[in-house]
Amino acid sequence: MNFLGNLIWLIFGGFVAALGYILGGLALCLTIVGIPFGLQSIRLGLATLAPFGKEVVVEEEREGGLALLFDLIWIVIAGWEIALAHLASALILAITIVGLPFARQHLKLVPVAIFPFQRSLR
Repeated sequence: MNFLGNLIWLIFGGFVAALGYILGGLALCLTIVGIPFGLQSIRLGLATLAPFGKEVVVEEEREGGLALLFDLIWIVIAGWEIALAHLASALILAITIVGLPFARQHLKLVPVAIFPFQRSLR
């Protein structure tokens, strides 16, 4: 079931979302300051490729002050916009019964999009 869900997810927008994350991450990696943010963006893109069967995990080893600082910078620059995009997509998909599983996946990606340095999708 996870394979079928991931396949449908990729066909109907998941691939485009992941490609946006990865290309944005590569652009961020062009600068020295943007490398940590670019790597997190690429990681988000890879997680967005197949969200079915995964769950949000709080990274215990990344709960330090530097991860919190990077998360705050991320929220101010792009995190809130990405989270709102996932939330809007979830609301649109939740209109139909067929879209409910995909809406759940978008809602699953919201905390990872806001706090990518302290949360991951595994």
